[in-house]
Amino acid sequence: MRVQEAAFDPGAELNRFSAAQQNAGAVVSFSGIVRDRPEGGLLHMEIEHYPGMTQSAIAGMVETAVARWSLADALVIHRHGALKRGEVIMMVATAARHRADAFAAAEFLMDYLKSRAPFWKKEVGADGAAWVAARDEDEAALGRW
Repeated sequence: MRVQEAAFDPGAELNRFSAAQQNAGAVVSFSGIVRDRPEGGLLHMEIEHYPGMTQSAIAGMVETAVARWSLADALVIHRHGALKRGEVIMMVATAARHRADAFAAAEFLMDYLKSRAPFWKKEVGADGAAWVAARDEDEAALGRW
């Protein structure tokens, strides 16, 4: 689990993660990308966090996923700082004996990161800046876990 400002290569990270899986039958990955606002005009997104709190919270969710789905391993990388449209913001990878567990654990971690991980996101455009509010559909997604 890493929280970092620097960009990373999701393909290289996935290759390293996959190569380390000797007893897994499935590896699932997801990479999140900074997208433009629906109305357009996003210059960049600023992501803030409290380092110790964020790392501890994400590590706890990774431990929960590993135990709940009997994962061989899990990887979460999340960036902070100023990120432009099209940049990779986060990545989740899970490895399990069976694909259903790998998929479920990856979705659980993605839902958690979207709604509960202690990050604060601000969208910055030519028209100003605004904090990103929680979305009802993201909160509802947590209900299935």
